[in-house]
Amino acid sequence: MPTRLFLSSGDPIADRRYDFARDLQLRGDLAAAADLLRQAVELAPQFTSAWFTLGDIRQELGEREAAVEAFRKARDADPLDRHGAAMRLMRLGAEPIAAMPASYVRTLFDQYAPRFEESLLTDLRYRGPSLLFKAVLAVRNAEKKAAFFKRGIDLGCGTGLAAVAFAGNVDRFIGIDLSPRMIEKARATGFYAELEVADLAAGLADKPDANVDLVLAADVMVYVADLAPVLAQAKRVLAKGGLFAFTTETHSGDGVILGAGLRYAHAIAHVRAAVAAAGLRLAYLEEASARDEGTIPAPGLVVVAAKA
Repeated sequence: MPTRLFLSSGDPIADRRYDFARDLQLRGDLAAAADLLRQAVELAPQFTSAWFTLGDIRQELGEREAAVEAFRKARDADPLDRHGAAMRLMRLGAEPIAAMPASYVRTLFDQYAPRFEESLLTDLRYRGPSLLFKAVLAVRNAEKKAAFFKRGIDLGCGTGLAAVAFAGNVDRFIGIDLSPRMIEKARATGFYAELEVADLAAGLADKPDANVDLVLAADVMVYVADLAPVLAQAKRVLAKGGLFAFTTETHSGDGVILGAGLRYAHAIAHVRAAVAAAGLRLAYLEEASARDEGTIPAPGLVVVAAKA
C-alpha cells in the first residue's frame, strides 16, 4: 500500500517534530511519539498529519476518546479529509457508516498507482477479474448466449486488469476511475476506447440509457457503502439482457460494515436485497475471495445481476 500521506504544517519546527514522532512510532515508543505530536499541534493547531498520526497512536494505546478527538481535529483541519479521518471515526464507532470521502479515495490511489499491480497481484494474490470472467461465462452459458459484448464499462478500472481479462470478449471498453494516476496507467494498456476520471455513480450518470451490454466492478464495491446508486445507474445504462458483474467483501452479520482494512463488507442478504430493489435479476452469486488480507483470503462475493 502507499506510504503515509504527509501534509506539511508550514512550520519547519512542527514538521521536524512530526518526523521525529513518526520515527519513534515506528520503533514502538508510542508515549514519546504522542508527546512530540502534542508539541507539534501546539505549534501548528491545523497540522492535519500530526493530528491524524496522534489519533492512530491513541487508538493503538487503547485511548478511544482521545483517538476520536484527534481524528476529528484532523478532519476539521483538512475538510477534504485526504487522510481519511472519517474512516477511522467509523471504525471506532464514533460516527455511522457513510460514504468514503472522495478526496481520500483519490489521494490513496494516486499514491498507490506506481506499484498497484505488483502489490495487488503479488502481495494480495488478487484474482477478482478472473472470478468475474468465470461468473459472466457461467451466466451466458446458462442463458445459451455467446459471451461477447459490443460495449462495456469498467467501473473503478484502476490500471486495467479487468479489461485485460475481458479483452477478447468486449469490443469497446469505457474505463471510469476516481484516480487520475490510475487512469494514466489504464490508458497505457490500449484496451480502452474511452477513459474518464469520475466517481462510479457520477461516471455512469452521463451515459445514455440502454447503451452498454456489460458493466464490471472488480474490487471496487469495497469502497462503496451504499450500493443502491451504482446499481440504479447500472440498470439504466444496460441494454436488455445486459449484465452487471461485481465483487465485494462480505461478513456474517447484517447490512454493511467497515472492515479493519478500511473497506466495506456487504452481507449476502444485503446484496440480494439491493440487487432486487434496483430492479435487476440476480443471475449469479458465489462466495469467493477476490484478494488476501495478510495471508488469509478476505471473505467475498462474486455477483452478476442481469437486466430483464
